[in-house]
Amino acid sequence: MLIFIILLASLFQQTTAAGPCWRDTPCTGPAQPSFPGSWEKYNFSPASRTVSPVKVLREDGSLLQDYAESVNPPQTRLRQSQGPIQLADPVSLLIFDFGKEVGGIVTVTYAVQGSGKVGVSFSEAKNWTGYWSDDSNGAFNTDQNGHADGALFFDVSPTQKTTYTLPDAQMRGGFRYLTLFLNGGPNHNFNISISSITCELSFQPEWPNLRAYGGYFNSNDDLLNNIWYAGAYTLQTNAIPHNTGRVFPIISPGWINNADISLGAPAPTVYVDGSKRDRTVWAGDLAIAVPSILVSTGDVSGVKNTLVVMYNDQRQDGALPFAGPAINIYNSDTYHIATLIGTYDYFWFTGDVQFLTSVWSKYKLALQFILSKVDSTGLLFVTGLDDWARLNQGGYNSEANMLLLHALNTGSKLAISMNDQQLSTSLTTVAEKLQRAAYSKLWDPTIGSFRDNDKADSIHPQDANAMALFFSVANASNADSVSQYLTTNWISIGSLAPELPNNLCGFGQSFEVKGHLVARKATRALDLIRRSWGWYQNHPSGTGSTFIEGYLADGSFGYRSAYGYGSYSYTSHAHGWSTGPVDALISYIVGLQITQPGGSTWTLAPQFGDLTNAEGGFTTPKGKFSAKWKLIPGGYEIEWTFPGDTVGTIVLPADDEPRISGAFSASPETRWTQAGGYDKDSKTFTVSEWKSSGEQASVKVLWGN
Repeated sequence: MLIFIILLASLFQQTTAAGPCWRDTPCTGPAQPSFPGSWEKYNFSPASRTVSPVKVLREDGSLLQDYAESVNPPQTRLRQSQGPIQLADPVSLLIFDFGKEVGGIVTVTYAVQGSGKVGVSFSEAKNWTGYWSDDSNGAFNTDQNGHADGALFFDVSPTQKTTYTLPDAQMRGGFRYLTLFLNGGPNHNFNISISSITCELSFQPEWPNLRAYGGYFNSNDDLLNNIWYAGAYTLQTNAIPHNTGRVFPIISPGWINNADISLGAPAPTVYVDGSKRDRTVWAGDLAIAVPSILVSTGDVSGVKNTLVVMYNDQRQDGALPFAGPAINIYNSDTYHIATLIGTYDYFWFTGDVQFLTSVWSKYKLALQFILSKVDSTGLLFVTGLDDWARLNQGGYNSEANMLLLHALNTGSKLAISMNDQQLSTSLTTVAEKLQRAAYSKLWDPTIGSFRDNDKADSIHPQDANAMALFFSVANASNADSVSQYLTTNWISIGSLAPELPNNLCGFGQSFEVKGHLVARKATRALDLIRRSWGWYQNHPSGTGSTFIEGYLADGSFGYRSAYGYGSYSYTSHAHGWSTGPVDALISYIVGLQITQPGGSTWTLAPQFGDLTNAEGGFTTPKGKFSAKWKLIPGGYEIEWTFPGDTVGTIVLPADDEPRISGAFSASPETRWTQAGGYDKDSKTFTVSEWKSSGEQASVKVLWGN
């Protein structure tokens, strides 16, 4: 008979904790959060780089007991109340629930009577716990039991105390559930007593304090608060040590995560698509991930390093990769453009002129590569057909053209920063022609939205229409109809993507949330966040701490299962492209946005939606930016603090021309020079050229006279 014994608390031994940073990585990250406060209770990131499970589950997923840990002295132990737990064939298996997504190197401390073999498997979702790990290797070639990744095994023999540590090459980048099981048959007879289980977290390798965020968010809605911090934590789990990427060519069965994906980039951190898989830089994902990283964790070093990796992978003809190392594939016009957009997002937030100067020749070469595909129509004719979260790409595709239009407009700004007025003017001219052509060839007035391409029978995709709103391609007269059209794809758990039938994708939904907010449909955007991200956040089989890549209309986790993914369990449950609400809640609900590199100028333009209060902030090299607002009878109050020697525009929500008291009326000659006045169409009152002294300012806004 095979017997698993969990020892009484008195028998447990002290375990050694990992250092504050990953292995020999220099600790260059922040030591303390920029904005400490009560909202830190929502932060999923642990206080230590060494973590242990919180619960022990039976094979059917039901609770067996809690896993308790003592912090003084620092030791990890299993606790039980009814004596040793014995599991015998055919149920010789225990599931250890870490309570959240984790990733790294697992160590098991144990004692043995007899000899045998123990199996180890991992899963992000509760659905896939058991004798085989969820799929991560991407080959979809299965072992003899029908599972691609399979399990790891280690031999045990009589000993009073020893440890098993996961080999570095088999680091599991993302999981919530660890399963241990006794491998063998009824002829085997050995006892194994577990004294501790730990995981040495590998993500965010440079940070001595994983909770030291540069940004924060808080509101009266606990669900939104949890969603914001789950998004931030998702991005942390995607910040991996440069030498822990997934190997390529892909192996199967099993997995190996020891590829160096740095291509000579100097910093230890690289941002990848997902913590479990693919552990590779996919450029398109950066379009959502980068803005959210900047306003949450604030890891500007990791973002910069990731962009350097992509530029180091540029082909001689200027093409930027679809996926970076270790895969190194190209042929994607949309992902090529995404790296250009990520370059702007990073530079605009940081004002890092040295970085922009170092990549400027490569950036311009990449522009030349993609602009060579803009023909006499003024539109991009897509020939790099690889894309994601959609079935079809090519020709005058609307998604690709929306991305290019944004890259042109942002590239024009970058050219000004590089003192290249001629290039700036040229890009603006191309952008203006492209926008006219988009309406001429891609707009469908009968639906009030953009088609997927120039064919009359084309679908009306989520991604292009969401981008049309977010990138302000849709003009003021059409924004309402585009926003309304997108809601026709809604179901109870989110917004379907017509371009990928029966699927809901975190990438497209992230753009849609932001698009509704640019259209000033805050309540609609918050509704979608709660439907999609709220649904997953509360799902009993999810990670409860990170965000899924995508899912099916029936609520199952089989994203793309009919379109290329060979297994439901291959879906990533910690995917950076699903973190759009992180940026959206800061940039549009709190209303903080940078309008010149590094934050020398800014905009504060809150949107209330159905909330009664919200606050948040982020940190740039210039300092801390924060704001908070709350509704009061007859109006609202708003406070803000920005670095000194910065100038901004404040756009106040106003159902009618408001009465304002506070900072504006106290000393207007030193604080602001002009007011744009009341705009009845947008229902806002604008105060421009607010000169920050670095001190807190506040106003009270009352409706009407």
